[in-house]
Amino acid sequence: MSAEAANPGAHSRRRGRPRIDLRRLGRAALMGPAGRDRLPDAIGHVVDAHRAHHPDARLAELHRAYVLAESSHRGQFRKSGEPYITHPLAVTLILAELGAETTTLIASLLHDTVEDTEVTLDQVRTEFGAEVAYIVDGVTKLEKVDYGAAAEPETFRKMLVATGNDVRVMSIKLADRLHNMRTLGVMRPEKQARIAKVTRDVLIPLAERLGVQALKTELEDLVFAILHPGEYERTRALIAENAGACTALEAIAEEFRKVLREAGISAEVLIRPRHFVSVHRVCLKRAELRSTDFGRLLVLVGDDADCYAVLGELHTCFTPVISEFKDFIAAPKFNLYQSLHTAVAGPDGAVAEVLIRTHQMHKVAEAGVVALGNPYPAAAEGAEPPEDGERADPTRPGWLSRLLEWQQSTPDPDTFWTSLRADLAQDREITVFRADGRALGLPAGASCVDAAYAQYGERAHTCIGARVNGRLATLSTQLGDGDTVHVLLAQDAASGPSADWLDHVRTPAARIAITGWLDAHPEGAGAQDAAPRRPRQRTADRPASANAVVDRPGATVRLAGCCTPVPPDTVTGIPVRGGAVTVHRRECPAVARMEGAGRVPVEVRWGDAPECRVTLVAESFGRPRLLADLTEAIAAEGAAVVSATVEPPTQQRVRHTYTLQLPDAAGLPALMRAMRDVPGVFDVSRTQHPAGSG
Repeated sequence: MSAEAANPGAHSRRRGRPRIDLRRLGRAALMGPAGRDRLPDAIGHVVDAHRAHHPDARLAELHRAYVLAESSHRGQFRKSGEPYITHPLAVTLILAELGAETTTLIASLLHDTVEDTEVTLDQVRTEFGAEVAYIVDGVTKLEKVDYGAAAEPETFRKMLVATGNDVRVMSIKLADRLHNMRTLGVMRPEKQARIAKVTRDVLIPLAERLGVQALKTELEDLVFAILHPGEYERTRALIAENAGACTALEAIAEEFRKVLREAGISAEVLIRPRHFVSVHRVCLKRAELRSTDFGRLLVLVGDDADCYAVLGELHTCFTPVISEFKDFIAAPKFNLYQSLHTAVAGPDGAVAEVLIRTHQMHKVAEAGVVALGNPYPAAAEGAEPPEDGERADPTRPGWLSRLLEWQQSTPDPDTFWTSLRADLAQDREITVFRADGRALGLPAGASCVDAAYAQYGERAHTCIGARVNGRLATLSTQLGDGDTVHVLLAQDAASGPSADWLDHVRTPAARIAITGWLDAHPEGAGAQDAAPRRPRQRTADRPASANAVVDRPGATVRLAGCCTPVPPDTVTGIPVRGGAVTVHRRECPAVARMEGAGRVPVEVRWGDAPECRVTLVAESFGRPRLLADLTEAIAAEGAAVVSATVEPPTQQRVRHTYTLQLPDAAGLPALMRAMRDVPGVFDVSRTQHPAGSG
C-alpha cells in the first residue's frame, strides 16, 4: 500500500471538514529543501503553524534544534528514499498544528537524534536544557541488542513512566506513529500488519485517553485500511457513492443558522463529515444509511451558557431525538472531552446528529493534552504534593496513575504487554466514592474487588465484603458511576483472596495482585474455594431449662423458638395444646397473631436461675475456618452449643444458626459482640423467624 492509499481521511478534508489538515501541511513541509542555505524554507511551515498558536514563541531555539537535527541525520534516508530529516520535520509540523508549545517542538525535532545518530543525551541537555533532554530520552527506544524480544514492551513501559512525569513524551510518540503510519506502504505487508496491530491495541487507546482526537481518528483510518482492506474498500466506495450526502446536512445547517440568528446567539455552524471508521460503525449499527449519516453538524459558540442556549433553541424549533442527548459539559469524559450531543429531525424528517461546544472545547477535543503543553513544570522545589498522592491536573488522570502503579508489579515483559493491552481496551471510566468521601477512578464494569485493591493495595487480600450505597453487597457486585463503596476487611491478616475473584476483576492491578497471592499460596487457593461444610446437629450435655415461671401449677413451660427470650427481656406466655405455655418476647409478632386468634396470654416472670437458652443467627461471608472460629468464640464466652446449622452459601454469604445454653443471661450482649468480632461475620441477631401456633 502506498502512502497515498493509506490516507483514507482525505475525502473529508476536501469537503472542508473543520479540523486540522495534517496531511496537506505535512506534504508542504516536506517539500522544503534541507540544506543549510535554505533553512528558513525548510522550517518555515512549522514556524507559521507555531506562530498561529503562539505568536510570542522563541524561534531562535527552534531553528537551532533544526540545524542540529538536519546535520546529525544528514546522509541518512528513510525506506521511501526521502532524506531522514523529513520525518522529524513532519512529526514537528503535526504537533505545531495541534498547538504544542516550543519545548515540545524542539524535542520533536530532536526525538530520533540520540537513538539514530552520534548526538548524546548530555549534548541535548547542554544545548537545550534538562526539560528537552527528559522528553527526548522518554521517546528514545531501547536497543534490541540489549533487550531482545522484550525491547518493544520495555520501550513502551519506559515511555509510559516518562509520560507520568511529562505528558509531552506521549504526544511526540503519537505524532511519530502517525507519520510512520502514513508512510507505511514501503514496508512488507506482514510488518505493516504488526505495526498496525500495536497501533490499534496501544497507541489509538492512548490517543483516545489523552483526548487527541485529531490523531486518533486518522490513526484509526490508517489501521482500518491495513488490517481490514475489504471493509475499507467497501466503505470508501460507499462514501464515494454518496458524495452529495452533505447537501442534506447543509440544508439543515442553514436552518440552524437562521434559528440562532433570530435568537440572537452568535454561533458558527459547520458540517463535520465522518471519517472512514465512523462510517463503518454506523453501517454496522443500521441496516440502511441515511444521507445525513455521513456527517454531523458542529455548532461552535463563545461560552458554556451559549451551548445550553443553542440546545434550547434547537430542541424548541426542531423535533429532538431524546435518546441521543448526552451532556458531556456538566459531566466531561475522562479524556477532557466536553460537548453537548443531540439529534434533531428537520422539517422533511431528516435526522441530523449535532455537537455543541465552545471554541476552547473544540480545541481541546481535537488536540487534547497536546494543547495543554506541560501544566506541571518539573517538581517545583518546596512544592507540597497533593493529599491524595495524585497530581491534581487533567494530564495525570486516574487511569494513568493506576497504570503506572500496576506496571511496577509486572517485571515480566510479556505480562506487562498483555496487561497493558487489556487495560487500554477499557474505553470508559467511572467515579466511585470511598467511605471517607474521597473519589476513586475505576474502569467501567469494575467490581467491589477492583475498588478494594485500588484503595488498599495488597491489604485488599483480606477483603470479606463491601457496602455499596449503604447496603451489603457481594464482592462481585459491579459498581456504577457515583456509587459509594465501603470495603470491609478481615482482621485476620493471614486470610487471602479466592481464585473466583479473578472472574469479576477489571483492573490489571487487582488481577496481578490476586494472581501473585494465589501463586504464592497454592494450598490457600484450594481451601478458599471450598464451601463451608454443613455441620451435624450437636447436643450439649447440660439440660435445657426455661427459667421462666407462670401462674399455672403443673404447666410445662418452654421458650419460644421464634424470638428466643432471655432475661431480662419483657415476656408473656401463650397457652398451647397439652397444657403447655410458650414464653415469647412481648414484641414478638407471634404474640399479636395468636392474641388475634383468641388466645389469652398469661403472666410470666423470670426465675432465680441464671442459666438461659437462646438462638442466635450469624450472617457472614464465606471463608475457610469460619465455623471453627465462630464456635471457638462462643466457647470462650462460656456458652455451650445445643445445636448448630449452616445454610448453603448464597452469593458468597453464609447464614449460621446456633441454639446456645448460657450460664448467665447477662453474658448475652458480650457473646454477641464476640461473635461479631470474628473476621467475616457482619451481623449477629436473635432469631425472629415466623412461628406457628406454638
